[in-house]
Amino acid sequence: MSESLKLLLILGFLLLILWNLGAGLYYLLVDKGTSKRTVNALTRRIALSVTLIVLVIIAIKLGWIVPHGIGRAPG
Repeated sequence: MSESLKLLLILGFLLLILWNLGAGLYYLLVDKGTSKRTVNALTRRIALSVTLIVLVIIAIKLGWIVPHGIGRAPG
């Protein structure tokens, strides 16, 4: 899998998460508690977040993504 495809996939997930967060805020302000659209939008956001975390963990385990960080030994 190419680096740009991985980056686009992660950015796509993050944009969908932000979109659903914004939709939840909008429905919260507009509906004033008369519908379940706020709950549905926030539920989708949580599901997307969990899915993204699981996909990143799987990608690390399969070697598609190499984690790096401060204080890690190179190699």
